[in-house]
Amino acid sequence: MSSKKVIRFGIIGCGLMGKEFASAAGRWCHLGDVAFEPKITAVCDPNPAATAWFTSHVGSVTKSVTDYRELLSDSEIDAIYCAVPHNLHADLYTDIIKAGKHLLGEKPFGIDREANSKISAAIAKHPDVLVRCSSEIPFYPGAYQIGQWVREGRFGKIIDVEAGFWHSSDMDPHKAINWKRMIQTNGEYGCMGDLGMHVLHLPLRFGWKPKNVRALLSNIMPTRPGPDGKPVPCETWDNAILATQFDHDGESIPMLLSTKRIAPGNANTWFIRINGTDFSAHFSTKEPSTLRYLPYEPGGNQAWHVVDTPHKSAYPSITGGIFEFGFSDSILQMWAAFCDELSHGKDMTQPFTCVTPTEAAQSHAIFTAALQSHKQTQVVNIDYDGCDNA
Repeated sequence: MSSKKVIRFGIIGCGLMGKEFASAAGRWCHLGDVAFEPKITAVCDPNPAATAWFTSHVGSVTKSVTDYRELLSDSEIDAIYCAVPHNLHADLYTDIIKAGKHLLGEKPFGIDREANSKISAAIAKHPDVLVRCSSEIPFYPGAYQIGQWVREGRFGKIIDVEAGFWHSSDMDPHKAINWKRMIQTNGEYGCMGDLGMHVLHLPLRFGWKPKNVRALLSNIMPTRPGPDGKPVPCETWDNAILATQFDHDGESIPMLLSTKRIAPGNANTWFIRINGTDFSAHFSTKEPSTLRYLPYEPGGNQAWHVVDTPHKSAYPSITGGIFEFGFSDSILQMWAAFCDELSHGKDMTQPFTCVTPTEAAQSHAIFTAALQSHKQTQVVNIDYDGCDNA
């Protein structure tokens, strides 16, 4: 293509995910013939050592600052990627939106429901600003294919659904405390706020909103080493299992959602399983090139089919179809979706968008009800009041 729409980005929060975005932008030529391209021109972090990596590795960066407001006042910046601790979301996200900068922010879009409501209010006042939440894993080819099957109505009557995101980085009791283990910075949601949007991205996109929840939350490691090596309280929930129900075609369908920081043997496993009377399907990142599905006709055999789905992505890339898809590829695909929507609006080249503010608000309703359910040891109905206006 002779020319592309260049979207000038600033990054606020120069940690791991900021570097991942920079890597994705650097690999843009990896995609096929898309009509848009991100260009990272400015970075911000209160720690100058964090921004030093970008100034030395990303040639397009011309500005490095410690005050994010300098990025918001820069007319040469079109959009912001913001990856900061949850307690900073409400102030930074609303300031970014008010400044007229398009935003891709990290989940959970606010430390709690009140903070999320402030972000939603800012979005409502600035409808010309595109705001989306980061969730890259549903862009894996297997997950993307399941989304297509749902849109095609392949499953018949839904029997049940299970989705989860499990990892085991917190198995080590000697792992030092960090901000995700403190209520002040991570919030009371714990692992739900950190991992839950990834789990809910597809169910909410399919319209499968849980109407109630019975939550089982676990604080498995109550202490962790502090800065001086002595034990300090580890306040947030390590694991969460949410038994929910959603309405579909006049039926109440069971759905089990789980987020786990301590799941033995799972380095970083995301999965979804949908069982239906006509069709069932299962995908897990533990086997990233494998998609399982079971078509069924009354009286016929029940046999799972296993198919390889390597590099068969939402946005075509130069990678040969025989090669395995990975995490960095999913991030590249997510960023392509954001830039595509920013460039073309509803006329995107493919139908799957990043998480919307409405879906992020719905996740807060679910997590808030889950906290109440666990505290009361009972099923709690989920109140989505105000979510649809996000």
